Amino acid sequence: MITKDISELELKRMIGKMLIFGFDSLDINENNEIYHYIRDYNLGGVILFDKLYYDKDKAKNIQNPLQLKRLTKKLQEISKNKLLISIDQEGGKIARLKIEDGFNSTISAKKLVTLGKQKAKQSYSLLSEELQELGINCNFAPLVDLSLNKESDVIYKLDRSYGDNVDEIIEYAKIFMDELSKHKVVSCLKHFPGHGSALGDSHEGFVDVSDTWSKAELEPYKKLLSKIKMIMTAHVFNKNIDDKYPATLSYKTNTLLLREEIGYDGIVLSDELQMKAIELHYTKKEAIKLSINSGVDMIMYCNQLSNDNVLDIINIIFAFVKNGDIDISRIKEANKRIEKLLGEI
Repeated sequence: MITKDISELELKRMIGKMLIFGFDSLDINENNEIYHYIRDYNLGGVILFDKLYYDKDKAKNIQNPLQLKRLTKKLQEISKNKLLISIDQEGGKIARLKIEDGFNSTISAKKLVTLGKQKAKQSYSLLSEELQELGINCNFAPLVDLSLNKESDVIYKLDRSYGDNVDEIIEYAKIFMDELSKHKVVSCLKHFPGHGSALGDSHEGFVDVSDTWSKAELEPYKKLLSKIKMIMTAHVFNKNIDDKYPATLSYKTNTLLLREEIGYDGIVLSDELQMKAIELHYTKKEAIKLSINSGVDMIMYCNQLSNDNVLDIINIIFAFVKNGDIDISRIKEANKRIEKLLGEI
């Protein structure tokens, strides 16, 4: 017994609910590890990709609409609880569902602003309807990073931002969120507290926005607060907020700023912890302990950049709870938020 009311297996399942994992398969059955993690450890969610990161010629989870619908149905059937089946479908260049694989075409955030709000509503309605039809209930979008650095390879040059006008970003993000919500798909704003002024890519290494970040980057989160159910952290370092840790690992960012100052009480999701911005500077155990203690409710391992095992991560967190490095109240708090979200979709 860990506590009087929670057994070891129950705690491990509570921890499992806090994880979103990627896996390499177009179909799923009892021969897949992910099958057993969903069934036995209440895995909170999965993230789907069209291609393998290091071999773009090979499909990872998505081949065509019929195959994908079959996969999501099986995934959901395995889970005792509702499973978050998530994807990055922002539109434009960031779209895992591609027209060449038989899915609807999408329009980038940058382009939609030039086409107007009515076109955005039509485009996002079609996108959201397709996700619902395919059995995907969580979309890591909209991106509300301000387009402040025109040299950014990961935001500006991929046309992912609605621009640098805060009011326009809020308007278009709201349209996207509303359409997703109508179709029972959870939206996830990203990347808190702002990635738009960064030059570097946190997939590749350390990113410091201390000299370029603006407080205006917080406005979308403040203005859309009543609508937000999930926020994804940024792996950016910003000494104006925390002079020691990047946002994903920062208590000052995720609890003091986001929860206490801004007043957010939904789910905080880490951007994936396999990114080099984290992996090159922190051990796996350090990153896990810091992120959960910072206020992160769900941790993501996409298994694109490297390969992690669900049970290994559960056991690491379990050991931290057992020795007191992570208080069990954090696990309970995260589970309460996750269960509330799942009850709404």
